[in-house]
Amino acid sequence: MSPSPAPRRLRRALLSTVPTALAGVALVVATLAATGPRLAPVAFADPSSPDPFAGTVPWVDPYSDAARAAAAEPDPWRRAMLEKVARGGSADWIGDWTPTPRQTVAQRVTQVTATGAVPVLVAYNIPQRDCGLYSAGGAHSAAAYKAWIDEVAAGIGSRKAAVVLEPDALASIDCLSATDQARRYQLLSYAVTAFGRYPAIATYLDAGNAGWQPAFVMADRLKKANVASARGVALNVSNFGWTTDNIAYARDLSARTGGKKAVIDTSRNGLGPAEGFEHWCNPPERALGPLPLTPVPDDVVDALLWIKVPGQSDGECSRAEPSAGTFWADYAIGLAARAAY
Repeated sequence: MSPSPAPRRLRRALLSTVPTALAGVALVVATLAATGPRLAPVAFADPSSPDPFAGTVPWVDPYSDAARAAAAEPDPWRRAMLEKVARGGSADWIGDWTPTPRQTVAQRVTQVTATGAVPVLVAYNIPQRDCGLYSAGGAHSAAAYKAWIDEVAAGIGSRKAAVVLEPDALASIDCLSATDQARRYQLLSYAVTAFGRYPAIATYLDAGNAGWQPAFVMADRLKKANVASARGVALNVSNFGWTTDNIAYARDLSARTGGKKAVIDTSRNGLGPAEGFEHWCNPPERALGPLPLTPVPDDVVDALLWIKVPGQSDGECSRAEPSAGTFWADYAIGLAARAAY
């Protein structure tokens, strides 16, 4: 896969309209505060610790966008395709659109844990998010971001969960000034530390994908963001890169970061990446990839996951698509129809 001509952007996930106790959430973030005391290593930060997903089942939200669309779909074939999407599940995203993050996260973790699954939360609230593009937003100050991170971490507490920390924040950091880059590293480090205070949380710093930054560049950025205190990295989030390419990239990063582990997003990579301008943004003719927790014969990879919500738009993409984060049933149906299962 050749390098992307422009950073791929993430959809702005929206809370569903079901009651708060069932509302979608997200999380990621954790790191060592540059000015605070260094804490003892946490359980999942040690690469030799057990895979947090071992012996668990995928989480499937019965009230997901795809499930609700399927329930309302009168056409049998379209309903079957939407049900296929719904059965795969996905991570929960939390950001500046989420009211009362501590309570929302706590309720979601309780709900997911009761099924025997590991909650997978994406924290997506870094200041100057997405370089001001389709998923622009984020906390309005460093202090606000730190307070938000503390709330999310407290919502999980002592329970097991996986946190994907700030998709795109490191891979796209070139868009920031030197001063803002330094602030971003400090905030990511703070987040890693905040989550690290709870030993049952496995934190994965987003590291882009195999076609974005060279491994030596990304490894340097990860170290500045305190990957040493995280479980590892998240790859291919909201992207379409082949699983095999991202496994190879994960191994390269692991060798450069002290054996750190990886999770890989396979929600839309069943036919690999598309070609052409903005191939990261709602590209046509793509397919669902391997289901969450599909076994991988590679000890660097903790899990394949659906981190992106399949069917949610990446943005308007200069065409007539829905805005970022809006569920797009026709796109979801296409992903399912072209899947290999």
